[in-house]
Amino acid sequence: MVEAPAVELRGITKRYGKVEALGGVDLEVGRNEILGLIGDNGAGKSTLIKILTGVERPTLGQMQIKGEPVDFGRYSVRGAHERGIETVYQQKSLGDKQPLWRNFFVGRNITNKWGFIDVRRQKELANEVLKGAIGFRGVGIDVDATAGNLSGGERQGICIGRAMHFDADLIILDEPTVALAVKEVGKVLSFIERIKASGRACLYVEHNLAHVHAMADRMVIIDRGRIVGEVRRGEMTVHELTEHFLDLQRRGERGAA
Repeated sequence: MVEAPAVELRGITKRYGKVEALGGVDLEVGRNEILGLIGDNGAGKSTLIKILTGVERPTLGQMQIKGEPVDFGRYSVRGAHERGIETVYQQKSLGDKQPLWRNFFVGRNITNKWGFIDVRRQKELANEVLKGAIGFRGVGIDVDATAGNLSGGERQGICIGRAMHFDADLIILDEPTVALAVKEVGKVLSFIERIKASGRACLYVEHNLAHVHAMADRMVIIDRGRIVGEVRRGEMTVHELTEHFLDLQRRGERGAA
């Protein structure tokens, strides 16, 4: 029996008044697949993420998570978490002045029978994630380290490890390498490889074609709120993908004129 995709979207449309941000998007992310979602600024990537994660409701369309239909009237950020969807955003998502163990469990604290935070247990689990799931071995990086002292790549690694700890079936990465130095990009890409190795699905949202080309099993291109192309691993070089991407954009511009 074939497993249902981690998530499946059909006809997802989102309008803000007269402005159509998404127009009938069909998309699916297979289990244990890294799907790259490529698009320029304003293409609709962020709106799609908000719908997937329960931040916003679509105007029209349907969504299934692991084969189960989603009732958008009741779907929320908490509902997304409960269904195994976690997101790592490009903006700061860690408290700079807080130790890593606190950042791991913010909003999801483990408590003891008296209702107090079980600090010892949270530190133990955070350490397991640091050393096991994401393989941190750096000097000075432990559960008591302050998040503000980490590099950009290390911060993204913490966020990815946190998502993996909470049993995510689908991890959404929102341009995780933006504004990072080359060395830091390499760290983040190695963390993404760990997502695949753990058997999880990943929606890798990116506008840097070289980064997503290196990681994705399949890439879909979104332009002006519509899916306009799909490329599988090995079908194109980075240069060919770039030319294909630009050609699709030019066609879209001519069509909109």
